[in-house]
Amino acid sequence: MSALLNRAALARLAPELRPAVDPAELRTRVVHFGLGAFHRAHQAVYTEQAAARSGEPWGITAVAPRSAETVRALRDQDCLYSLTERRPDANVSRVVGAVVGALAMGPDAKAVDALLADPEVTVVTLTVTEKGYHRSPLTGGLDTAAASVAADLAADPDGPLSTVVGRLAAGLAARMRAGAPPISVVSCDNMAGNGAALGRVVHDFVRASAWPDRAEILDRMAEAVAFPATLVDRIVPATSEADRTAAVAALGVRDALPVTAEPYRQWVLEDSFAAVRPPWERDGALFVPDVAPHQLTKLRLLNGSHSALAYLGTAAGLDTIAETMAADWGERLVRALCAEVAPTLPVGRPDPRAYADDLVVRFRNPAMHHLLRQIGSDGSLKITERWLPALRELRARGTSTPVLELALAAWVLSIRRSAAPTDPAADTLAACWEPATRPADTVGALLRVLGAADLADDDALTTAVADRLPALRAGRMEI
Repeated sequence: MSALLNRAALARLAPELRPAVDPAELRTRVVHFGLGAFHRAHQAVYTEQAAARSGEPWGITAVAPRSAETVRALRDQDCLYSLTERRPDANVSRVVGAVVGALAMGPDAKAVDALLADPEVTVVTLTVTEKGYHRSPLTGGLDTAAASVAADLAADPDGPLSTVVGRLAAGLAARMRAGAPPISVVSCDNMAGNGAALGRVVHDFVRASAWPDRAEILDRMAEAVAFPATLVDRIVPATSEADRTAAVAALGVRDALPVTAEPYRQWVLEDSFAAVRPPWERDGALFVPDVAPHQLTKLRLLNGSHSALAYLGTAAGLDTIAETMAADWGERLVRALCAEVAPTLPVGRPDPRAYADDLVVRFRNPAMHHLLRQIGSDGSLKITERWLPALRELRARGTSTPVLELALAAWVLSIRRSAAPTDPAADTLAACWEPATRPADTVGALLRVLGAADLADDDALTTAVADRLPALRAGRMEI
């Protein structure tokens, strides 16, 4: 068996395979919640390059909300891992060294809070997916009635908490009490206005707590904690066993946690930080006064198309985005959805037509094996952000919405076929499928679960979606 990837093994690697910076020279100045592949292929890369090009010791301690196994595996490798860019002509691999610590949020609660209160830590980033924010579909604020949130509110804030929102709120409260310097907390999840959304649920948690000094904490947070909005973009498939085998071949050492990604990456950030931060712009990150145009374009075009391809591809019996794009309707679906949604986007850049051209190229990359089931997971949260706001705007204008109706029908069919076992609303969604119910009524019931009662009451919409179901069941993609 090959030796394990760790700091001792770096000297045996070819120079082009080694990290851009010596990990031993870095210190924890960024805390990141979410130890998944996306962070390791995106923010960690930007941070490593920022440290290498500035000479500043910007290291990351990553906190895993659930997976203690991933923490152990990363620690065993001195927090090193490999990144492989899947290019159409050839793969390119190297080791990333930006992560210098790994913690499990529950068992290591005290260590997490200590870092959040550490004056040297001035940035917190998050990739915890939409469901990690526990937002109410009705208000957009924290769902304090959710079992895990309610349990955290009733628990000792110094002990283990089960939600990232609770742990972050408790840690920031400790920082405020200690009078530590300001800090910026950066959501890197795919939500419109993600900075404001994160700020709201954190403030809601503090406000709903039983902490006697909660009013003072909120006042201090208003001055000392910033929640910049961001847009993040890179396609990062789930790691497969074949990826692990390929990593050994590329490195000559064994990597238990390799990640793969497309060559393209983008990071746009609202320039409203409360404290010093890594100079991510040295690696191409863009700082702007208003992220909203970029964020909305990406959310509705890239993420919206991705979800549509996932559900229609699944209905057609396909497995990956590249396979779906190879179908005779794949490119047509992407371009049609982008054209349909374009009127809901801010005028000016990014240009929707050029954006669609880029999406077709990226989605067609034959080296990528992005699974439809990965993209289609947690649909009740994703499509609420990606499709429904555009659907509302267009229908309010009296504009036809055939592509969004088709996409919504494919999602409805996916609920019928799989009962969406990983979706946080799985049981409620499954209960909407009653054999004797009219298909249009089932569509309406599903929309109500999404908090979209207004769309559920649109009889023309629910009928149009229901009318698409027979063709989809037969595997016909009528675009």
